[in-house]
Amino acid sequence: MDLYRERLWATPWLFISTILVVPAVLLVFAPINFAVGVVLAIVFYAAIVVALLVSAPVVRITSAELVAGHARIPLEFIGEPVAFRGEEATLERGQRLDARAWLLIRGWIKPVVKVPVLDVDDPAPYWLISTRNPDQLVRVLDEARRSSSPLGD
Repeated sequence: MDLYRERLWATPWLFISTILVVPAVLLVFAPINFAVGVVLAIVFYAAIVVALLVSAPVVRITSAELVAGHARIPLEFIGEPVAFRGEEATLERGQRLDARAWLLIRGWIKPVVKVPVLDVDDPAPYWLISTRNPDQLVRVLDEARRSSSPLGD
């Protein structure tokens, strides 16, 4: 059972801005055949929309693990998560970013949560995860981490 679940959907402005592929495709194909250009423009835009919807990763917390996209880590191997917003989040995604960190960040979602990795065999010092609900993600992750700990912290 999921204690927390969030799909990192693309924002509406991304769907709106990608509609610019329609006139671009029309510009290329209209001189050849206008009807083909219209059909291809619609097909290209539909393909972009489908790709954005299908590729939206999920962040989940279960009683045993943190799942971010295709990556999974048992709760016993994570440290205390920290939420970042605004300028701090920008710094975490940029100037403060460790090149070894595992990332699930989306440019259209500004807040991030930094999750330290305690596994000495893991080359990533932390995970950096985009989220629209950083405080809730940190709270649920902390509760799940503490309840899964054999000592109960």
